[in-house]
Amino acid sequence: MPTEFTPLMSLAGGALIGLAAVALMATHGRIAGITGVLGAFLPGSGESDWGWRAAFLIGMVAAPAVMMVLTGSMPQIEVPVSTTALVIGGFLVGIGATYGSGCTSGHGVCGISRLSPRSIVATLSFMATGGMTVFLVRHVFGG
Repeated sequence: MPTEFTPLMSLAGGALIGLAAVALMATHGRIAGITGVLGAFLPGSGESDWGWRAAFLIGMVAAPAVMMVLTGSMPQIEVPVSTTALVIGGFLVGIGATYGSGCTSGHGVCGISRLSPRSIVATLSFMATGGMTVFLVRHVFGG
């Protein structure tokens, strides 16, 4: 299964994620962990600061439309696995985010930049597990 490396788009996307994380920390003193942003936005969370959370989530959903306006085409998203695999993967990520007290964006982007030991360990765990999963799927199970 070939992959497409897009260094300029990857750099731009990473810079925008970093800028959003810094802006959120500077304006609201909050970490841009998507699990926490979404979880506290949902009814029953007990959080009252839903306005910035709604704007953050709307921005994430609206970003492809902005890209279409700027470039004239929607970003292509290819998911080379079944819906069942996506549901199972999402469930496992949810369990990991719950037990890890955060997600890859919270730990990987915001936690490492704050030199949080817990986030560094969590991110190393995410990356090692991801690397092992890719190796198993591509080379052991022949995906």
